[in-house]
Amino acid sequence: MSTIIELKFPTEEFALEETLDTHPGAHIEIERVVADNSDHITPYMWVRTDDFEAFEAALRGDPTVEEVDMFLDTGEERSYQMTWTGPIDFIVQVLTEYSGTITHADGSADGWDLRVVFPDRKALSWAYEAAQEAGFQFEIKTLYGSEDARGVQYGLTEAQRNMLAGAFEAGYFAVPRETSLAGLAEQEDISHQALSERLRRATGTLVESTLITHSDESDE
Repeated sequence: MSTIIELKFPTEEFALEETLDTHPGAHIEIERVVADNSDHITPYMWVRTDDFEAFEAALRGDPTVEEVDMFLDTGEERSYQMTWTGPIDFIVQVLTEYSGTITHADGSADGWDLRVVFPDRKALSWAYEAAQEAGFQFEIKTLYGSEDARGVQYGLTEAQRNMLAGAFEAGYFAVPRETSLAGLAEQEDISHQALSERLRRATGTLVESTLITHSDESDE
């Protein structure tokens, strides 16, 4: 049975400490994480900040960032692919050696909130022991088995679940629609374009986790 743990890491124990210290109003949502090798981790993320140019300049000077590329600009958010290095090697170790998968991560000046899924309790115990031996400081917020994971089903973040549920309750998915995208955007107090991008990302995640059979699963 899969085991899910939710953790809070201080920025100095994870990544982007210097960037987030100089831009305390910035918020980062990691969409997915790829472990390239034992020294690097590649996150794909969405960022909200008041000054993207200054934020990107800080990223390029951050010692935990080796490469950064901007993919999409919605006006209120930008999408980036980065290569991280340095003090986050333990996270890479979790992903590669203990079969842990980061299913959600939010970062701000207050720290990083992570949700990590392990195949079983034993793998989690090994990872925890490795973290303790390495001297990492973090807070365990919750720990539960997959049968209790109703709130984290389908790979959606809490914000994505709330947004989809709110759109459903407002009648956005009804036929005919009972509210428009513009109406939802006004309700959420964000731009029409930003809401459209968020809805597409959340819907894509939901479809992928419920309808799409990946090649590695079909091979099994």
